[in-house]
Amino acid sequence: MNRWRRSVGELQARRRQVSECEQALAALSKVTGCFQQMASSLGSNTDGGGLREELAEIRAIAHRIYTGLHRRLVSLLTETEQVQEEREQVERLWVLLLSNLETFHRDLRKTHGLQELFPLTQRRDRNALVKTGSAGGSEIAARAATVQTPWVSTGEEQCPDLHTQVSQLDSLLQEMLQRVNVPVWTVEATQEAWVEMVKEEGDDDETLEDLMQVEVVSQDSLRTGCCHHSSCRFSCLLCLLT
Repeated sequence: MNRWRRSVGELQARRRQVSECEQALAALSKVTGCFQQMASSLGSNTDGGGLREELAEIRAIAHRIYTGLHRRLVSLLTETEQVQEEREQVERLWVLLLSNLETFHRDLRKTHGLQELFPLTQRRDRNALVKTGSAGGSEIAARAATVQTPWVSTGEEQCPDLHTQVSQLDSLLQEMLQRVNVPVWTVEATQEAWVEMVKEEGDDDETLEDLMQVEVVSQDSLRTGCCHHSSCRFSCLLCLLT
């Protein structure tokens, strides 16, 4: 009986960990999206020390999330006793994390290159900024700062500098591809493609064939004038006489 209770408790704890990883992945997507949007202002007339400090804070939040998420997913994937459905769910989270980190790694490399191209160490360096007119936004950084992980992030390692983070993330991606045997092509999506384009049932929208038929009829009416109008008999007679 105690063994059965222990197995049930372990199953509930594992499901809770999977749910926390899903929440962390959603939080990571928001943070990396904010970083990508703010990084587009580098080198513009809104670039400055404030923007770069906010970028450093955002990538620190992202570093704290993906390091903890990576550690927890590795622990779940290395478990031997696991339900097949939960195993597939964890593998799907692993592939999504890999895809997110690849995009974030590309954004970090671009940010590192732009910061070296447009240094702000001296006032004369600011004259080289590109006057694009693009507007930055502290509200984006504030939105990223409100994102919280489902677990307490105490004891996490500090975020390194930008150059070191790019190198560490590159090594992490290589490790994720080699350490855990989760082929990307074997993971199936649970959501249909272009779900946002699917119409709700019960809509009476016209099909493409109906729209084309209406267009042909309207063009014929424009060419023939009023001769096809039911209430214009007198004009029809005049058209026949002429």
